[in-house]
Formats: sequence, structure tokens, C-alpha cells
Amino acid sequence: MPPLIRFGTFQLDTQAGQLLKNGRVVRLKPQPLRLLQLLISRPGELVTRDEIRDLLWGTDTFVDFEQGMNTAVRQIREALGDDAERPIFVETVPKRGYRFIAPVDAGAPPPTPVYPRGTDLNLHKALWLNIAELRLAEVRRRKRRRRLYVAAIVAGVVVVCVSTILLIMKMR
Repeated sequence: MPPLIRFGTFQLDTQAGQLLKNGRVVRLKPQPLRLLQLLISRPGELVTRDEIRDLLWGTDTFVDFEQGMNTAVRQIREALGDDAERPIFVETVPKRGYRFIAPVDAGAPPPTPVYPRGTDLNLHKALWLNIAELRLAEVRRRKRRRRLYVAAIVAGVVVVCVSTILLIMKMR
């Protein structure tokens, strides 16, 4: 695996064992980091749950690897700002495994065709970045809307409380 792998605004430094976003370290525990490395090493391919179990825990370890795997994937998604419902990095293939769906730049082309036939790799990367930016903007808009709703509810409650207090004071 090359020492530096780029995808989106992220870089995975395999030698240092670090995930970077725009040059800043993104904290990721060792197991999720190893899982991310596995997924990135096979972009566009399904990585089965059995393969993940063998990589992270081996065949001799007896633990609830299902929960551990789900936790590792959740931590990866949190680090990448990804959403399981509308993924831009890690896609879940129900009951089978996971697939890294973002374009990866590892300095050399992947050994198997990952991108749709006839699609230029640079065009694919540019389209993916646009889609990723649109989805992240949508997430930011949803958060802003949620904050506005909460602020409106709090303001409504305050108005009702103040009105009630004024009405009680008038009655006395």
C-alpha cells in the first residue's frame, strides 16, 4: 500500500498511521484505522464481514465482532463526516459487508477497474467532489434549520411565559 492515499479532502498516511483532513490530523482509533486502510486498499470492491473479522480480530479471537465492526464503521463515518443513509465514502452492503465508494488517488491506478466503463478518472473525481460538496452543504443546511426550529420554539415558549406572567400580574 502506498504511504499516502488521497480521497476527497482527506489523506491516509499509512506509514504514520494517521488520517488527515486538509493537513490536520483526524483522530481515529487503531481498529477503525486498519478497517479504513482495508476498505481504501480495495476501492469500489465489496469487503465482506468475514474479511473484516479476520483482519481486525483474527480467527482465534472470540468476541462480539459484529458490535465491534459496527462501532469501527461508525467511528470511520464520524471521522469522515459520512452518513450511512447517504454515503459518500463508505457504503453498507446489508448482511454482506462494506464498500469504499469515493475515488482514491494512491499514485498508481488500481489493479481492477473501479470506475464506470468509459469514464475518465479525472472526470469521475471531479464529479464525486461536486456530489460530496453538495451533500455536505445539505447536512449543514439541515443543522441550520434544526437550530432555527429550536430557536423559534424557545422564543414561542418565552412569549407564552411572559404573556402568562403579565396576565397574572394584571389580575392581582
